[in-house]
Amino acid sequence: MRGYEEIRVDERLRELAGQLHGPARLKADLLTEARHALEDAVEAYREVGLPVAEAERRAVAEFGTPAQLAPGYQAELAAGALRGLALRALAVAAVLMAAGDLTWRGSSWSDGPRPPAGYLLLSASVNGIWGVIAGLAVAGLLLGLLAARYGSPRLPRLARAVGFGLTGGLAVGAAAGGALFGWSVHLWDAALTWPPMIIGAVLVGAGWFALARAARYWLITTRGPRVAG
Repeated sequence: MRGYEEIRVDERLRELAGQLHGPARLKADLLTEARHALEDAVEAYREVGLPVAEAERRAVAEFGTPAQLAPGYQAELAAGALRGLALRALAVAAVLMAAGDLTWRGSSWSDGPRPPAGYLLLSASVNGIWGVIAGLAVAGLLLGLLAARYGSPRLPRLARAVGFGLTGGLAVGAAAGGALFGWSVHLWDAALTWPPMIIGAVLVGAGWFALARAARYWLITTRGPRVAG
């Protein structure tokens, strides 16, 4: 096994990359920043007359081992993934709460008999769920900003709790929304051919796809860095 003092910049970055979980783009951005920091350190040592190999050895030694660095980088990946999830959840929640009723206006069944009490309760519950999701999304964004500014060890734990709450809320929202859509079609066959309903279903499907990807990426980052064997 090669000694620590012999490890070069590229190898150190490969070792660090191998211990991180998270979205490829965010991971690549962090590793690019790490490379720039190492290259700056190497250049500084080169300016005082050290050869390339020795400059890289010293820069890598100062940079730290993957075991030392991975937890911090993994925390940054988790924070970035949570921001992405929170932004998408907030956007979808705002659209659904603002435009949900528009899909029904002018429909052939809107002036018909009043829906069952259970249906009305489920409809109100869906709106309430999205209100909670919007609140959790805002909390996630605020915690990310505070963590970047103050670096308190409590903030990442709070952000993690908010992230799990947001992910759980989205799962509940998906189940409730699907049940409401299915019940609507059962009550009014014309809902399947009503253009605003069709457009809304397509847009909601696209939103859920984006949310599912963002939630998956965030959950991956919560596993923590890999432990080298």
